[in-house]
Amino acid sequence: MELSHLIPSVVDIARASGQVILDIYQRGQFEKYIKEDNTPVTSADLAAHKLVVERLTELTPNIPVLSEEDATVPLKERSKWDRYWLVDPLDGTQEFIAGSGDFATIIALVEGNKPIMGVVYAPVSGVVYYAYSGKGAWKITPEGETVRISTHKHELPTQSIAVAISRRQDISAITNRLDPALNYELVPLGSAALKACLVAEGAVDCYLRLGPTGEWDTAATQCIVEEAGGRILNTHLKPLSYNERDTLENPNFITLGDESLPWADILTPDNRLIDVQ
Repeated sequence: MELSHLIPSVVDIARASGQVILDIYQRGQFEKYIKEDNTPVTSADLAAHKLVVERLTELTPNIPVLSEEDATVPLKERSKWDRYWLVDPLDGTQEFIAGSGDFATIIALVEGNKPIMGVVYAPVSGVVYYAYSGKGAWKITPEGETVRISTHKHELPTQSIAVAISRRQDISAITNRLDPALNYELVPLGSAALKACLVAEGAVDCYLRLGPTGEWDTAATQCIVEEAGGRILNTHLKPLSYNERDTLENPNFITLGDESLPWADILTPDNRLIDVQ
């Protein structure tokens, strides 16, 4: 499969989804529901889900689509898929509800349990991030300029480490896992995907996520971050896996810009590694 031929269409689908979300966001009229896992979902999530699934199915009829809003396919069936689309139609639902503007549509293509394409679109800013295997990571500005992005290569101890964190997470849960001997700048943001993309473009050095996320939250950005020169790893500094377990829930993870830094010391100065699985 020639991935470069798919990128423009997938970017268009992400933008169309983002426009649906943005229209609802700007009107301020949406329904809010609570899912079985006690997380929120809105009519904007569901409208974006419908659009993305329909458009991806039209684009590649033989490739299954797995969306956060329809993720009940059992592993017995999923394990037969050679490749599939993995989608979060609206990443950052809580931010959408809160009105912060920090949300995105994210679309990944997974093959052989590894993301090989990723597209992230932030409808409020109009920025697109995308990557596909072996071809680098790219950003399309709101003005339409396409620029290659790369992670920040760090020099310790002369530079502080910029850490993206969830805006609605207890900051101490993050700082307690960072070596207090180093200098940090904490950068709060909403969408998990947008925080990872900040790492990919070198705006921050890492993003440490503690708490529940799904494989749809990281697949697209894993491709983007890796093509930009970084990694997404669990807190034992091992790669994340895709479509290999009954659960689609991720462990705690960290998105790294410069893998050469001593992250095992930075993250676990007392040698206590904490994971949710």
